[in-house]
Amino acid sequence: MDIHNTSEEIVFNMADQIFGEIRKSSNPDNYCLCEQCLVDTICYTLNRVEPHYIVSNRGLTRVQQNGIKRQQTEADVTTLIYKGLRLVNHNMRPTAPHDGSAFQERKIKQPLFDIPTISGRIFDGISFEPIIGTDISLLCDGEMVQMRNNNWQNPYKMIPSTPGAYSFWPAPVPADVTDLERVFHFTLKINSPDYEILNHFFSIIIVSKFHNPNSYALNRTYKLPDLYLFPPGEAEQNEDI
Repeated sequence: MDIHNTSEEIVFNMADQIFGEIRKSSNPDNYCLCEQCLVDTICYTLNRVEPHYIVSNRGLTRVQQNGIKRQQTEADVTTLIYKGLRLVNHNMRPTAPHDGSAFQERKIKQPLFDIPTISGRIFDGISFEPIIGTDISLLCDGEMVQMRNNNWQNPYKMIPSTPGAYSFWPAPVPADVTDLERVFHFTLKINSPDYEILNHFFSIIIVSKFHNPNSYALNRTYKLPDLYLFPPGEAEQNEDI
């Protein structure tokens, strides 16, 4: 389907323009203008701007003709971008380098095995409450899997804000040629003193392609079944019943 959100285009363009103007003015407020802060500022703005979808060239023409409304939208977006930039700089992600680097488009020079996001949920097998505070690791062929960037952790600690839910986004693996099929054998491992060790094995078949290694899509998520942890010895007792 050819659906386009024109508000998204305005936010992206305005954010790039504003960050560029701040750099040219020698950044008097000493904002961090790294790629991560740019992305976080854009997300803040997009979450507060009304989307406007079009499905044809005629729709785009109507948007372009409505100059007064577009000017007001751009003014509102500008205000939100500056507000978002201040908030993002006040609460910068500890996992990002924040070295002040500008956004640089990554060029894809070789085919990749682009592994999808891996997600699932874990519960206590007795109380059925979501697991919180436990570390979960993702391994491939016995080795810890490298994540796409610093915003994705491995091991991942189960946190209260997303009770019982975990997610991993593995880094892409280089391939020699396109259309090469490879089976990746993963292990989800949980080792907690409060529960028996859990090793959940699964495999994903990936075909090598030329992908944008930083393009996230919700429809490319490998969903695992719900998993349950039991106190030491509890699983054996349940099997005997």
